[in-house]
Amino acid sequence: MSYSIGLSGGIASGKSTVAQLFVDLGITVVDADLIAREVVLPGTPGLSGIVDIFGAKVLLADNTLDRKSLRNIIFSDHDKKSQLNALLHPMIGERMLQRSKDAPGPYHLLDIPLLVEGQWPDHLDRILIVDCTLETQISRLCDRDHETRESALRIINAQTSRDKRLEAADDVIDNNGLPEALTPQVYQLHKCYLERTFTKNTK
Repeated sequence: MSYSIGLSGGIASGKSTVAQLFVDLGITVVDADLIAREVVLPGTPGLSGIVDIFGAKVLLADNTLDRKSLRNIIFSDHDKKSQLNALLHPMIGERMLQRSKDAPGPYHLLDIPLLVEGQWPDHLDRILIVDCTLETQISRLCDRDHETRESALRIINAQTSRDKRLEAADDVIDNNGLPEALTPQVYQLHKCYLERTFTKNTK
């Protein structure tokens, strides 16, 4: 298995932009969000389990998952959120681990929004956090998703704290500035990871 790096960050931190910059450098990114969508497709045990917990109200007319409805429920009901996590995290984790084992190249990234909240670090060589301030998150959520300040804060507060993410980090990308400021940071880390991979493989 190639060198594995967990990528995470709070909502609206710019994590997806950073992931794409690594893809542009030829690095494989295993995306937990994409896998999370796979495990709840119609006919899957994941979707059946969600209906058992939340009822058919979280389904759209075509029997696919109504993500917005589900999100609204779990942001206001901690017990339901815990039940959802207990159902889906093992399914997602199994697929993530398999794709991590199969990933080509000297190193790869696992893009995991809830990395710090979960048990993923045991499977990783390093953790990379994309960081920005609370006010930057709020501004981006309001501009991007048309959230109110109050709803943006509710979404942010439903995640782990910025301090906990930074405490877990081996590497940090600062995304408080302009998008073009990300490229040199990603390139520097890319060189660093290649060097670490070479050192690991020559021991």
